[in-house]
Amino acid sequence: MSSVYASNPTISIGRLFKEKSTSLRNEYQRDRDRIIHCSAFRRLEYKTQVFVNHEGDMFRTRLTHSIEVSQIARSIARTLGGHEDLAETISLAHDLGHTPFGHAGQEALNKCMKKYGGFEHNLQSLRIVDNLEKRYADFNGLNLMFESREGILKHCSLKNAKKLGNIGERFIKKNQPSIEAQIVNIADEIAYINHDIDDGFRSGLLTIEDLMTNSLFKLCADDVYLTFPKINDEILINEIVRRMINLMVSDLISTSKENIHKFNPISLEEVRTLPPLVKFSPEFFKSKQEIKSYLRKSLYEHQQVKDMTNNAQHIIKILFDYFKDDPKRIPKDFKKDTTDEFERTISDYIAGMTDRYAIQLHNNLI
Repeated sequence: MSSVYASNPTISIGRLFKEKSTSLRNEYQRDRDRIIHCSAFRRLEYKTQVFVNHEGDMFRTRLTHSIEVSQIARSIARTLGGHEDLAETISLAHDLGHTPFGHAGQEALNKCMKKYGGFEHNLQSLRIVDNLEKRYADFNGLNLMFESREGILKHCSLKNAKKLGNIGERFIKKNQPSIEAQIVNIADEIAYINHDIDDGFRSGLLTIEDLMTNSLFKLCADDVYLTFPKINDEILINEIVRRMINLMVSDLISTSKENIHKFNPISLEEVRTLPPLVKFSPEFFKSKQEIKSYLRKSLYEHQQVKDMTNNAQHIIKILFDYFKDDPKRIPKDFKKDTTDEFERTISDYIAGMTDRYAIQLHNNLI
């Protein structure tokens, strides 16, 4: 059950465009359903997490990642007294703005857009739900609740925040977002750390022996071996990841409960003025950072992944130049009601592509 410091759809700033409420669902549930049914959400099925989509069908995609974040965030929100529906909504929407090829695609598109305001996937996610989705006769976008939109915007520069009105105020005032947004931010980390370990192992780029150099992984592995001494590696990695997620979530909940008890917020507005309430203990934070550092060196900077990254960035650059050379190459049905420079329309179009569509289009050009 939601607490006094949780977000409340009945006392919210609400939507950009007023709509009639319904007795069947609360407003955050309506937001969740709008996200699930939008085209940008469907395309996440064929967008990269770490491994490019065509590398194999056993690896995570942006869609499966978003679902995993949602599962973890709902569990944490339920225990901490946050609004579970809002945590689910933010989780499912937080990666809508990602380009094809993951962070590699984002870096490449940001370089292409450097003269035109750059590209940042958090802002793109907000742009999608506020404007780019075309599903309703009364307005562009999905017309989400303020708290859903705020939670989607995890990071934002001061320059961009000043252009966003009330949704950017917290970055200017250096305030915190809702308790639900704080939960999703860390649920995102918990999910990708653990599924990147799983995917990295299944790809053959990470070995159990190397992973055992991480204290948290070793702690969980030793427990598995003690209980199942003859376990095979495929089941072993599943059992270890299960334990790691459990330990991370348990520490986060325990520490966050202490913070909530210490500050005793009585409203969402008070949550915004306090230090972050949802966080790991100092000891566990150190363990988490150790694993993130290991993954960066051993997986994200692995030559095989870097080769995929370089190829992906090349594809994005080729596509951007292709459309910039002739604006008529952008499909007519992608016309956007916007005063933005044409380069932003190119960026919107490329960012919305799936990995396989971008690869296919590039291959048709060469």
